[in-house]
Amino acid sequence: MQSDCHIFLLSCRFKNKPLIYLVNHDNFTLMKLFKKFLIITTAGFLIISCKEKEQASIPENDQKKPSVEVIIQNKDDSSEITKENVKTEVQSEAQKTVNQEAVKMPARKKYVPLTDEELKKTLTPIQYQVTKHEATERPWTNEFDKHFEEGIYVCIISGEPLFSSKDKYDSGCGWPAFTKPINSNEIENRTDFKIGYARTEVRAKTGDSHLGHVFNDGPPTKGGLRYCINSASLRFIPKAKLTEEGYGEFASLFESSNDQ
Repeated sequence: MQSDCHIFLLSCRFKNKPLIYLVNHDNFTLMKLFKKFLIITTAGFLIISCKEKEQASIPENDQKKPSVEVIIQNKDDSSEITKENVKTEVQSEAQKTVNQEAVKMPARKKYVPLTDEELKKTLTPIQYQVTKHEATERPWTNEFDKHFEEGIYVCIISGEPLFSSKDKYDSGCGWPAFTKPINSNEIENRTDFKIGYARTEVRAKTGDSHLGHVFNDGPPTKGGLRYCINSASLRFIPKAKLTEEGYGEFASLFESSNDQ
């Protein structure tokens, strides 16, 4: 027999008879590989079996913990969502309140032009003479010369806003003085020669009423103008009553305590 061959006696039986196999070197190598395969497979089955036993030995309470944690997490998430929803609802309610307040804000009384006879009955004699016949009231004794309460001044006839107390100053001339109008679109300037030289008359456009005159000797830091206005042509709306009387859009002028 050749030297590269080996004889193995296998204790296998076929029809109750022992068999002797003659195996060469290559067949022996294959048998070694098959043996390793059997060992690895057996080890795999043993590992799987141990894991199944360990899993079976875990108490039921421990096995349910992950699901409980998920439920708790979901509860936390839902509570966060609920808080966010509540916050959104509160903001919506606040916005609704603001809108409702804006809707409830009293509207300004609509201007209805009056006839000359009706104006005579509505206005005082000095108010009528100043606004409709360009008269001038007496200095230093009129209503608003030394008046500096916060608020706005409106046309005595139409009610249109004209001047703000923020722009009022003591010029020493004897009449209310302002550096600028609150609404320049409501102011109309005309040139008059009633006292022999040219002056710039100031009128309220909507009510077509005489207010006074404007001069170029005002505070330089405020624009250099002095609106010299008759008190009889004005009506004062205090800051506290701006919204009540339909002038709420001007309330923001007085939110800051700093004078302009």
